[in-house]
Amino acid sequence: MLTTLLRDSRALGVLAVPLILTQLAQVALTTTDTVMMGLLGTRELAAGGLAIVIFNQLRTMGVGLVTSVGNRIAAAAARAELAEPAGAGDDGAARAGAADEEVRGIVRASLAVATLAGIVGAVLMILIGQALGLLGQDADVVGPARAMLLALAPGLLPCLWFQAVRQFTVGMHRPQALLRITIASVVVNAGLNWVLIHGTFGLPRLGLTGVGIATSTVYLLSFLALLASANRDERLAPLLTLDLTKADPATVRQLVALGVPIAATYGSEAGFFSLTALMAGSFGPEALAAHTAVNQLVYIVFQVAVGLSHAASINVSRELALGHHDDARRIRNTALACAAAVMAVVGLLYLTVPRLVLAPFLDSGSDAGQASAIAAQLLVVTAFLQFFDCAQNIGVGLLRGLDDTRSGFRITLVGYWAVGLPAAWILAYALDLDTLGIWLGLLTGLATTAVLLLRRYSRSLTAHALSHPSPATC
Repeated sequence: MLTTLLRDSRALGVLAVPLILTQLAQVALTTTDTVMMGLLGTRELAAGGLAIVIFNQLRTMGVGLVTSVGNRIAAAAARAELAEPAGAGDDGAARAGAADEEVRGIVRASLAVATLAGIVGAVLMILIGQALGLLGQDADVVGPARAMLLALAPGLLPCLWFQAVRQFTVGMHRPQALLRITIASVVVNAGLNWVLIHGTFGLPRLGLTGVGIATSTVYLLSFLALLASANRDERLAPLLTLDLTKADPATVRQLVALGVPIAATYGSEAGFFSLTALMAGSFGPEALAAHTAVNQLVYIVFQVAVGLSHAASINVSRELALGHHDDARRIRNTALACAAAVMAVVGLLYLTVPRLVLAPFLDSGSDAGQASAIAAQLLVVTAFLQFFDCAQNIGVGLLRGLDDTRSGFRITLVGYWAVGLPAAWILAYALDLDTLGIWLGLLTGLATTAVLLLRRYSRSLTAHALSHPSPATC
């Protein structure tokens, strides 16, 4: 049993580790922008933060539209692999060629979806910027935020192109270039921010707008770098086609049908956490500061869940295409075991050295004493909450491996909004637990979501095995 778990963990880690490190590098990218904006002043930080929140909401939902691409490509690639056994002859070669053409069709369709989402999202971003004054935002913030949104809008298109090609490389089990490109993008972004903000080398001093231009430029350069890397790969290059005029409308519709529930799930989760932040703010600035610090820690560690979820999802799609239902079931257990190991180490740090963990987010001055005390209390809850947060994200990914994105959306609605939010409200206000009650409510909602998602996966996998028996049982 232990030998099998270690073997499966290594197989999962080959795909998951580059994805986790890539996600963490992306966190560093957004953190760099925040630090640079903070150096400009409070008004610029407020305006830039508002612009980035709007951009990230649209970007996240756009990413959701192409997230299923990796699963579809992994399944098609597995069918190509199955069709090319030694001595398969002309028939095997023909079936492998058909599977490769299926991959090309998915790539074209994914880029078409990314293009449409990028254009629509950019237009929405500009329109939201023009409406900020009507949404009750401070007049001093509206102007700079609107200018930054104009600078960020063109970057949404290459950002989503990058995500489409990223899903292609991950689906083909070739994600290694992602980490190198993302790390390089952090360095380039910091340099461009400094040059454009302060107007060095004779360039105009653009301030906050320079951050937006730098971000859009980095997204474009990242896409071109990933495209060049894929074109140098002997296996990827023949399958990567950019002629969007040949995108199959039926494949585009299939990707949209799978992607819309994923986009809605991402939007629902973001809204759930945004509302809890507003609730924390009702208990005063110290409570909000503590909530923000602990939430940032959760966000950083959550990148482990994202990597494990994507890797498990891709591997499930591959194993089901090969007819290996028992292996698909083991992937669930392996992913959860890996998550439990990582979260146990993180939770131990939270419980034993809370001041050290919180030091980067809350200063040591006397004014931060109450916020630090609240945050240390929240870390006790977070030590357990993060396992369920990771498990529910893995559950969404596992269902995506079954091409079931609607169930994930419905279950997260129940877990977040029907259970988690009411629980947070009752515990925080009715039982006077304040911010601690909010986080206990978050724990309740995430635990409910995780249990429902994993139960749904087990049932769906059993049904899939009955309706799609493996070749050995036929």
